[in-house]
Amino acid sequence: MTGAQGQLGFELARSLQGLGRIFALNRQALDLADFDQIRRVVRELRPALIINPAAYTAVDQAETEESVAMRINALAPGVLAEEAKRLNAVLVHYSTDYVFDGAKDGAYTEEDHPQPQNVYGRSKLAGERALAEVGAAHLVLRTSWIYGKRGKNFLLTMLRLAAQQPELRIVANQYGAPTWSTTIAALSAQILAQGMALGHQDRDWWQEKSGIYHLSAAGSTSWYEFAQAIFALAPLAKQPKLTPLAASDYPTPAKRPANSLLSNDKLARTFNLFAPDWHDALRLCLCPESS
Repeated sequence: MTGAQGQLGFELARSLQGLGRIFALNRQALDLADFDQIRRVVRELRPALIINPAAYTAVDQAETEESVAMRINALAPGVLAEEAKRLNAVLVHYSTDYVFDGAKDGAYTEEDHPQPQNVYGRSKLAGERALAEVGAAHLVLRTSWIYGKRGKNFLLTMLRLAAQQPELRIVANQYGAPTWSTTIAALSAQILAQGMALGHQDRDWWQEKSGIYHLSAAGSTSWYEFAQAIFALAPLAKQPKLTPLAASDYPTPAKRPANSLLSNDKLARTFNLFAPDWHDALRLCLCPESS
């Protein structure tokens, strides 16, 4: 598994325990920008499953570092897929809601046409297509608005800013489903357990299930409402004042989709798995002792 120290990789390493021996590799052990290292490490370890939560995720910075974002997000998945095919292994790769333009009314399905609006989204879409072209057994799990208690994410940013500023202005007209990294890891483990229960050699199951799946929390909210929910649960000495803001009044180098909602219907039909509502997951994240 790549990205072992990232917010999703860390949770995956915990959730996958019990499914077999886990090689949880950090960036020093496996740098996705180094294709020779990818090939060497995979051939040495010879895994039955290759899990890739690592990515270049600096959305705004990607606008000026397109070549780096493309190398890690677009080209490296193809290299991983080639190595998976050599070993007859399965590749599990994580992607993003940012492959869509956000113009649709309602939740996006896997059949909707991707049209990313920024470099990060284009790089992730290119990665999806690169690994699919190789033909290895694979699962692409698209998720949205990932948060947790590690790494860089909206939850931790809000808690940090609340300790520094009396008032916060938050975008109120972009909508999505905040998804706890632990939720993604737990559902991922359930998917893999279903396949592994049949044995690693049952390639028909993996090939039949190969493709793209949306995996995000149930429900929807705006960044502004998400911030309100965070501060309603977080034990803060003083609550900041929150002011709603239009996205047009908060320009960023990378354009964000106005609608990031993803439909999990295919995930439910295929694996009989259902993500919790984002309110419930946030409560578990911030107040586990009371849940």
